[in-house]
Amino acid sequence: MKVTLVIGASLKEERYSNRAIKKLKANNLEVVAIGLREGEVVGVSIDTEKVSYKNIDTVTLYLNPKRQEEYYNYIISLAPKRVIFNPGTENMEFVKLLQENNIASEIACTLVLLATNQY
Repeated sequence: MKVTLVIGASLKEERYSNRAIKKLKANNLEVVAIGLREGEVVGVSIDTEKVSYKNIDTVTLYLNPKRQEEYYNYIISLAPKRVIFNPGTENMEFVKLLQENNIASEIACTLVLLATNQY
């Protein structure tokens, strides 16, 4: 089972990370999430620690570039197939690091990819 990790997950309904979790689940995709506050969105627990998840296929980011720095090594250690940089998270420094570690990156919107069957 391919797993998507949402980093920057929020319990707030209006947040795009929250909408993404709901949309991923609606598409029957396996989802795990990390955010600042523990909680649950449609049955997905939001962890506040960097958990060593297995089988991560995609990491979708909802953190600004500055906040991403502490996650560089963690994300690379998970060895996902790709990392999606949602609008506002674009980070060329991290894209370069991912390339060096043979991890694909995509500057795109998870919600749009799902809506257009390109996920």
